Amino acid sequence: MDDMPEDREALLRKEYHSQTARINWHDLQTYYAHGNAISVGSDLNLVEVAVQLGLDNTDQFQQWIADGQIASVHDDQALVWYEVNQELWAVVAPPWLLVQQRT
Repeated sequence: MDDMPEDREALLRKEYHSQTARINWHDLQTYYAHGNAISVGSDLNLVEVAVQLGLDNTDQFQQWIADGQIASVHDDQALVWYEVNQELWAVVAPPWLLVQQRT
């Protein structure tokens, strides 16, 4: 029997929550080099973004992108983070790496 959508959502939330960690930018270079690093605005819940990605919630992602809350990590930002080896919150939602800078 297939999982109910809410069961899948709960499972994803639990999984991503357990995999979220603080990590330095130098340790994330492989994802960035492959173009798979996504920056998540500090006002969003990183785990919730990963869950919505896992659920393929296209409408929500289009809204976040339009609002400038989610974007690919751009070269200028990556360079700044590299120079200071910025510590970020991160979670892998294959094939993507979601990163968030908190102040």
